[in-house]
Amino acid sequence: MNDNPAPVLRAQGLVKTHYGESGPAHAVRGADLYVRQGEFVAITGPSGAGKSTLLHLLSGLQQPDTGSIWLDGERTDAWRESRWAVERRKRIGIVFQFFNLVSNLSVADNVELPALLAGASPKRARAEREELLAELGITGKERSLPAELSGGEQQRVALARALVNHPPLLLADEPTGSLDSRGTREVMRLLSRFHQRGQTIVLVTHDARLASAADRVISFFDGRIADDATLESTPSHRQGASGVLRLHD
Repeated sequence: MNDNPAPVLRAQGLVKTHYGESGPAHAVRGADLYVRQGEFVAITGPSGAGKSTLLHLLSGLQQPDTGSIWLDGERTDAWRESRWAVERRKRIGIVFQFFNLVSNLSVADNVELPALLAGASPKRARAEREELLAELGITGKERSLPAELSGGEQQRVALARALVNHPPLLLADEPTGSLDSRGTREVMRLLSRFHQRGQTIVLVTHDARLASAADRVISFFDGRIADDATLESTPSHRQGASGVLRLHD
């Protein structure tokens, strides 16, 4: 009997093919994975390996051709986009490479918007925003527009927006890909800080140095999981001989 906690996120047999002028591109080819509460999992591999597509499937931004996803033990196969949108506001925070901030909204409004959409009162949304911006070191920028900030500042605003509703799961898609070395260090330091407080994180990156901050590193190549390594002193996980993850029921 397995004494480990149930996965926050679990996927089985995910397949996704994109169709374009040059023909089909097999982005994800039968991926199985799980993420347990409090884990920091990095998915790494070369550009074009399918990592971002995998993360988009896990967040409901894209739908798999075949395969299933469970969120906190609930199977999501029948979820419509409206249900996924609710879950992304409440249970899944997402940080993107290019920030995806609303350009004509202030920093304050960008961070508060997800809280308001999730039903928080304006007073509560403002309090959460103030606390996050203070912790992330961007107090005083509340009235600024995204274009008036540096790349590192924009990514910290994006991180605050993703965390404002205290989602159990944070998905980060190449969050340092648009940053210089200083901005990269800042964002990774912040992710590590939130992980130390119990935040569950899945990070997609092509940079093995960034992946080294995680508990586990999943190597993704040509749409498939090629290896899954547990780092440091985290509990061991069962794997098959090929290194492909075996799911815990």
